[in-house]
Amino acid sequence: MPQLRCSAQNCAHNSEQCCCRGEIKVAGNEAQHSENTFCSNFYEDQGGARNAVSQEPTVQMNVGCEATNCTHNNNCNCAADSIDVSGYNACNCDDTCCSSFYPK
Repeated sequence: MPQLRCSAQNCAHNSEQCCCRGEIKVAGNEAQHSENTFCSNFYEDQGGARNAVSQEPTVQMNVGCEATNCTHNNNCNCAADSIDVSGYNACNCDDTCCSSFYPK
């Protein structure tokens, strides 16, 4: 499982540059560059109360990947040791990208 670092501070799942979901999916099945990818699980934090269930940041997690042109894609799963999801000031999933995308 890759180690995930996420700079999408406006995502409701982000805590301490980690993700509180059990897994994420990187979309961008025809991507040729990292800017053509995005985290499909991004959800803008509206500033309201979060789920009553405590969410703990997860450093390592399963990362599904639709970016079939990426060298790290192994049967639609990310096989990189670590990945960075960028999205500083993101307002929707299209404002994010997988900075670790590397074309085949």
